[in-house]
Amino acid sequence: MDSFANFRTCLVVVGVIFVFAIYPLMIFWPLGWAWQPGQSEGVYATLGVFLLIASRSPLKNLSLIWFTVWSSLVHGGIMAVQAVIDPAERGHLLGDIPALLIVAVVLAALTPTGTDVETAGVVTGSDEGFPAS
Repeated sequence: MDSFANFRTCLVVVGVIFVFAIYPLMIFWPLGWAWQPGQSEGVYATLGVFLLIASRSPLKNLSLIWFTVWSSLVHGGIMAVQAVIDPAERGHLLGDIPALLIVAVVLAALTPTGTDVETAGVVTGSDEGFPAS
């Protein structure tokens, strides 16, 4: 499997996890995943749907993908500070915080940048240059 196929697969996996796994994790492991009910799960489910859509043509959706990277880093960082300050939230240091950081790092590592993107034809509005998966 080439790097672009890995990138697309990663988008699908993260999208499916965001859509289908966040809420059950909040129910079954609340100490590691649940913060304020009704806040995060809807946002992540929505982001997951858009990542699934973006996986069809990822180079046309790079801003959404980079938003996912940066928002995951920022959200994970804020939650880490809160978990360190508030002993009742320490379980998150083993749950959603590392999960968000892993999502950010993996997506950032797999997302094409610079000449890879230009070669693929983003400038012309196509995903040519990369094989369809």
